[in-house]
Amino acid sequence: MSRFGRWVRRNSPSRDELMASRWLRPFAHRIAHSELWRFTRRSVPRGVALGLFVGIFLLIPGVQIVGVAMLALPCRANIPIGAAMTFLSNPATTPLILAGAVAVGNVSFGYKADITTFNRLWDEGASAGHWVSWLLSDAAPALMAGLFIISVVSAAVGYVLGAVIWNNWLRWRWRLRMKARIAARLASMSGNEAG
Repeated sequence: MSRFGRWVRRNSPSRDELMASRWLRPFAHRIAHSELWRFTRRSVPRGVALGLFVGIFLLIPGVQIVGVAMLALPCRANIPIGAAMTFLSNPATTPLILAGAVAVGNVSFGYKADITTFNRLWDEGASAGHWVSWLLSDAAPALMAGLFIISVVSAAVGYVLGAVIWNNWLRWRWRLRMKARIAARLASMSGNEAG
């Protein structure tokens, strides 16, 4: 967990960096609330879920962290964890997420969006006009519906996994403290008996 904690600290924006954002400046006094920056058993799973939902549904790099910061207040989610979770949608995973979203949208709602056209446009580096004409077909509703379904399912799974992992980590830390206390007591008792 310490390696993951270091990764989160290294990749998540600091409180000062978020407060300096021109998009968040009007909400800075609310986002700076210490509850949103504490790592608790309730805020961490909420941060994981919020980060996965926003990171997958929005897919726009700069907007994701701002979205997490703004939604963290009503959700009472941990901002650093939520910001770190948005990095799961990155340039390597975005094509997979988009293709999966189109497929899920097609299956779920009976759309006929063409995934092969999406792949061809992506591989060729198509112009904005080609993308717009593709989106004006059944692709846009299929894509949005698929992104929504994938982001909701990911957020739900992330919440459960985040809660389980966080609780197990807390139990592990508690056991370490108890072992240290018992060892200290035994050492002090053996020192008293020797004296």
